[in-house]
Amino acid sequence: MFAAERRQLILEMVRANGAVSLRELARVVQTSEVTVRRDVRALEAEGLLDRRHGGAVLPGGFTRESGFPQKSHLATAEKTAIADLAAGLVEEGEAIVVGAGTTTQELARRLARVPGLTVVTNSLLVAQALAHANRVEVVMTGGTLRGSNYALVGSGAEQSLQGLRVSRAFLSGSGLTAERGLSTSNMLSASVDRALVQAAAEVVVLADHTKLGTDTMFQTVPTDVITRLVTDEPPTHDDRAATELQALADQGVQIAVAGGSAGPNSGNGVDSVPARQPRRDVPLPGQRRTHGGHGSGAGPQLRSAVLGEQSPGERAARVADLRRR
Repeated sequence: MFAAERRQLILEMVRANGAVSLRELARVVQTSEVTVRRDVRALEAEGLLDRRHGGAVLPGGFTRESGFPQKSHLATAEKTAIADLAAGLVEEGEAIVVGAGTTTQELARRLARVPGLTVVTNSLLVAQALAHANRVEVVMTGGTLRGSNYALVGSGAEQSLQGLRVSRAFLSGSGLTAERGLSTSNMLSASVDRALVQAAAEVVVLADHTKLGTDTMFQTVPTDVITRLVTDEPPTHDDRAATELQALADQGVQIAVAGGSAGPNSGNGVDSVPARQPRRDVPLPGQRRTHGGHGSGAGPQLRSAVLGEQSPGERAARVADLRRR
């Protein structure tokens, strides 16, 4: 494929999806990430798109939200690894809330094996994934159906969450930064996600590396409210994503990184990792912060790590060590 053809295809993918990772672009145009990065740089110079950490987005600063068909084909391997790791946090008999998104849908498929679980959700996709789980109770919010992501939103959804109290909330979003926290491109979705957060003692964010450093219009979860981030391993060249992870860890967020090559029956999916520093009080009514241990759900032996306060040299060595494992 000639360079002009590659770049036209890259541009069409970004326009169709709003945001696309370099890995996905390289796969579609059947070339290396190095070549794709060069193409993206050239398109950015023409003002046709903007580069982001590990990917490309529509120009203009804030990315628009992609629909479910586009999202479901982005970073699928990364979402699977993240869901495997996050599922190990859920204990038998626990009550949790799970927000809308393709990553949380992957998580829900794994939660179907957790006995005695109660899942409160505003996502039709999450509910569908758990519909045939005999020992899992699914509670859906009210609200108005938002077709682009199959989620219930609006005042009905928010009111149905009032007075609810669960142990953990599992949320995804369109972007995550250390400065602003989790954000999304839709005001109604953001409002419901905030209501889900208020119902939970802990907040677990599921976000692949392409969302790190991306900021979108509506904040859903401030950084100091996030208990844990479950993400995938950034590419070796993506130093900016590693820097964002370090910044999140510096603010007390526990970072669990899905990586390694262990098989699917190798044991516990999550290792207990304490926060580097005490967390600030959470500025949400009725919410408390806990940092307890996790469940014993079986899943791939995936690596979990916290990036602590380190010098630049120590930080680079730590990131390199994480990637080697």
